[in-house]
Amino acid sequence: MRVFLTGATGFIGSAIVPELIQAGHQVLGLTRSDAGAEQLRHAGAEVHRGDLEDLQSLRNGAANADAVIHTAFNHDFSRFAANCETDRQVIQAIGEVLAGSDRPLIVTSGTGIAGHGGNGHIGLETDPPVSSKIIPRGATEEAAAAVAESGVRTMVVRLPQVHDTEKQGLVSYAIQIARQKGISPYISEGRNRWPAVPRFAAAELYRLVLEKGEAGKRYNAVAEEGVTMREIAEVVGQGLKVPVVSISQEQAAEHFGWLAIFAGLDMPASSAWTQQVLGWKPAGPSLIENLKNMRYFGS
Repeated sequence: MRVFLTGATGFIGSAIVPELIQAGHQVLGLTRSDAGAEQLRHAGAEVHRGDLEDLQSLRNGAANADAVIHTAFNHDFSRFAANCETDRQVIQAIGEVLAGSDRPLIVTSGTGIAGHGGNGHIGLETDPPVSSKIIPRGATEEAAAAVAESGVRTMVVRLPQVHDTEKQGLVSYAIQIARQKGISPYISEGRNRWPAVPRFAAAELYRLVLEKGEAGKRYNAVAEEGVTMREIAEVVGQGLKVPVVSISQEQAAEHFGWLAIFAGLDMPASSAWTQQVLGWKPAGPSLIENLKNMRYFGS
């Protein structure tokens, strides 16, 4: 298949590109920069110039492909709600092109968006998304459902903390804050958990959803159901050579800022169904292994 990939030069997209090409697919990668175009050509992909603000460029990319994988997202958390609404518009624009065809649209959400049985419930693929009125990122899955109703073969990949030795999802922000403030804290006893997946295992799942996915289904890209925040804080503290401490929920708001709402959540998730139906066997280092092996200070 010829796949239009948004976010093709990003952390996850740049791992999906070789995964697709090695499996015999062609990749049409979205980029807005000359450097991104060169990166895509070097990887063996075709280049499509545009960005998330240029909806017509996205429509054109979708029109020239057999399938679309949408991984791009603006992670400027100072404009989080606005960026989530932009994501809704992106999905709607792509959906306009794919409506009435059998061409798949795979969109990217998060395991933390699942609206389930409360803090500590193991998130499942069948859990519906939280409303965007509660968590703005819910706009992504609302948009996916809306375009599905118009006849688009839509599937959702829910990501946990995607990691290698360079980045680890929200953990990367926690590391930045720990570096700035000189402590690596966890909240209370630090028993709350975050699910995780190695970067290239996540890329493999996108390919499997493309090839085998069922319209209307959600797939959890989870290798580890939950890593405790205490474990994360301890290895980060060792890496940064700063004290590891327990703080209260009230102190968390001051320390973590916008990240505080996530830092205290117990949000494990399962991928048992995803693995069963797609034959996905997530391989690669654990989150803690990658945190132990990352470079905390420049050489």
